Amino acid sequence: MATIKVALVGQPNVGKSALINSVGNARLRVGNFSGVTVKKEVVRFNRDGYDFEITDLPGSYSLTDYTIEERVTKHYLDDNEYDLILNVVDSTNIERNLYLTTELLALNKKLVVALNMTDEAVKEGVHIDEKQLSKILGASCVKTSATEKTGIDELIQTLIKTYNLRENRFHLQFSEVYEEEICHIVSFLEEKKIQCKISLKALAIKLLREDKETYQRFHEEPVWVELQPIVNKGYQHLYLHYDTKDLDDIFNDEKLALAKGAVLETVQFEKQVKTTFTDKIDSLLMHQFVGLPIFLFMMWGLFQLTFEVGSIPMDWIDAFFALLIDATKSFLGDTELASVIADGAIAGVGAVVLFLPNIFILFLGIALLETTGYMSRVAFLLDGFFHKFGLHGKSFIPLVSGFGCSVPAYMAARTLKNDRDRLLTLFIIGFMSCGARLPIYVLFVGAFFAEHHAGNLLFLIYISGALLGIIAAKVLKMTVFKGDDEPFVMEMPKYRLPSLKLLWHTVSGQAMMYLRKAGTFILLASVLVWFASNYPKHPEVEQQYQVKVEQAENETAISTLNNELALYKLEHSYLGFIGHASEPFFAPLGYDWRMAVALETGLAAKEVVVATLGVLYGLGQEEDEHSSGLVDKIRANISLPAGISFIVFVMIYLPCLAASMVFMREAGSWKYLAYLFVFTTATAWILSFVAFNVAQALT
Repeated sequence: MATIKVALVGQPNVGKSALINSVGNARLRVGNFSGVTVKKEVVRFNRDGYDFEITDLPGSYSLTDYTIEERVTKHYLDDNEYDLILNVVDSTNIERNLYLTTELLALNKKLVVALNMTDEAVKEGVHIDEKQLSKILGASCVKTSATEKTGIDELIQTLIKTYNLRENRFHLQFSEVYEEEICHIVSFLEEKKIQCKISLKALAIKLLREDKETYQRFHEEPVWVELQPIVNKGYQHLYLHYDTKDLDDIFNDEKLALAKGAVLETVQFEKQVKTTFTDKIDSLLMHQFVGLPIFLFMMWGLFQLTFEVGSIPMDWIDAFFALLIDATKSFLGDTELASVIADGAIAGVGAVVLFLPNIFILFLGIALLETTGYMSRVAFLLDGFFHKFGLHGKSFIPLVSGFGCSVPAYMAARTLKNDRDRLLTLFIIGFMSCGARLPIYVLFVGAFFAEHHAGNLLFLIYISGALLGIIAAKVLKMTVFKGDDEPFVMEMPKYRLPSLKLLWHTVSGQAMMYLRKAGTFILLASVLVWFASNYPKHPEVEQQYQVKVEQAENETAISTLNNELALYKLEHSYLGFIGHASEPFFAPLGYDWRMAVALETGLAAKEVVVATLGVLYGLGQEEDEHSSGLVDKIRANISLPAGISFIVFVMIYLPCLAASMVFMREAGSWKYLAYLFVFTTATAWILSFVAFNVAQALT
């Protein structure tokens, strides 16, 4: 049985994912393209005696190296084996979509064009003669509608027919001047019998566009000595004819001319005088005065839902893991194995699973904003403000997500197409205080300030972190991420009702990715922290305390002795050694070794900072942020300036290990994680030092 390998290509928001889901009963496999975080979806199904394997490539406006998505699509089409290309086109925006089609035709691969969203095109008075367009392009064009599932069978039959064609029949013709220079290069390549996976015409076009990879390939070949003068002569001819030396502009003009010509020949537009549904909604949501408040209100609502609704199943999950921990200890007894499984592995995994409801709700809200077409409007509204600080309009969503959890926030930064904008956003997400830091803030605010000021102070902490993040972005933009701001060009898609199937696929996929990525790292971190805080053992000391416990007269004395033993064991554990070794680094900030250890355990998970402080101050591990005993101990052992400094440090320094690993994967290299560690640690130390000394001077 023959297998037809199809590369699914299209610009963003043309309905590729909806079309691929419309095939029905397909086996979907989701992963990442090699070396990058861009999602890769492969659909397999059988039809009419053929096995289909469709690879959904990222939405791309052009086959360039400007964005990750475009780079992945370009490399896949150039370097991978496939039988034909299925180009999905938005019928309501056909001229703009045909720009990409012209580049695909230049590859000289078998091509089928799916004129998607024909139902919307008809409503808008756009009528396409697909037969005439097929003749002009030399590639079969099929009208489809993913939402109404029309044209799917015809599309599959056309794919089979195209697959069985012996040769391509494309009619890709540029202007006379451009074609002349292409012919010169192709003739030379034919004479030299150059072999290439793509057509020689496509190779010639890449040379005329100064494609970096093509240049690198030929620079290493002896033939370049003869080829370079021919290419340079072609440049000079194009410069003279077009009165510009911008080769991208020249090629874009060629694509524009091809697309316009095809549209004039095949498309009819009915004149519409009435305001469209999209225009009516945009008049409100894109209003210069009320547009931003409406969005902020919507995000506030999503933020409230994330934590209010998410807290309900969180209590159930927390109770389940508490029972599982108790059952494990009861079954295995008082052993080291029971401790590492219950207190290490199960507790660590539980800490991650606990946040899954929040993650699910947050992703659902963001997916709704994206699939309805509203996200593009939001980015446009916020771009002006964020550009003043070196950020992009799309940076807002990852930053807001950071108030819930840094893991999905880092993942949400994928919506930023430009590498520099995405990296800059990734570097400042940690300034947005995640939910795991809240118990630390509550503990220290309760210890040093009156209860009626607590709410205002917590709000101030969160706002301060966000402001510091924006300022840090400006500093990084001026120093590390230098360069001119990228122009903000974004398509404004029409508003559409989201597909429930697509929503479920998106949200469930991201939730599972969160569990796989975060769960594995937090599990490892929890076991490492357990080991570092429980070893080496001190049997002689434990025996001495056991004798004292047996001689104790009441429960209070027994509790005190047990806490003393726990403190001794922790202080003389590997974790304690690390704390004492790092104490000189933190001493200028007013911290002792206990506070240093608490910060270091927070690198694994911020959730364990409060429990670690409870152990270190001799109160046992059952303490939480509402424990009056721990509040009293914090107040007695830590000064107000040191407490303020500690809050500032927690607000800025590196997120938990799970988030750090996700940051590394999203950034694409370990070196960026090292830079993040140095940047956040240095910033936290300096600002904490300033906060400590200012507070000390004032008090």
